[in-house]
Amino acid sequence: MGSHAASLIALSFAWIAYGALHSVLAAHGTKGWVAAHLPRLMPAYRLMYNLFAGLALLPILWLLWCDPDPWLWHWHGGPAWVLNGLALVAAGVLVAGPGLYDLSEFLGFRQLRERRIALEDQEPFRIAPLHRYVRHPWYALSLVILWTRDMNAARLVSALWITAYFILGSRLEERKLLIRFGDAYRDYMTRVPGLLPRPWKILSRDAARRFVGR
Repeated sequence: MGSHAASLIALSFAWIAYGALHSVLAAHGTKGWVAAHLPRLMPAYRLMYNLFAGLALLPILWLLWCDPDPWLWHWHGGPAWVLNGLALVAAGVLVAGPGLYDLSEFLGFRQLRERRIALEDQEPFRIAPLHRYVRHPWYALSLVILWTRDMNAARLVSALWITAYFILGSRLEERKLLIRFGDAYRDYMTRVPGLLPRPWKILSRDAARRFVGR
């Protein structure tokens, strides 16, 4: 096996390990163990989880940045303008999208401030504007950014693993949401696609209000 193939396999294992650890730390079983054995850590658990996820990602991103592989595809001219424009729009919506999530809750600052020890997030079931088009807008927008980039072999392998994780992660997340919100969320799933918007499956404003009001 050549060194290049070995490096790609190692990169794949790095992404698999990262995704597995990310999922294990987010699981109710792990949080339940911490709540039972280290209850004082629970208010800071979400914040520490996010910090760890960000720091653990840095070595993999550094490897990708320094990778010397030749480009498999490299956008030029008009296509580059279009795809970079799409990525910028997606990034802008990702950062400033109206009311997608309660960022204080999502990042863990609210739990720390309120000294909350509950395993579940307390954010209620709500449908922000982008949730009328896809159930997981952050994942969907991240995929736009991911797949509009220039690609070499290492970046392509990474893009495939990240996409796989988004698909699997969204399903694991929805298991929790079904437990929390029951039939309201199950009906919402039948009306709105997960990651790829479809023109014939867009939730109207009135329908979104009715879902939230159930």
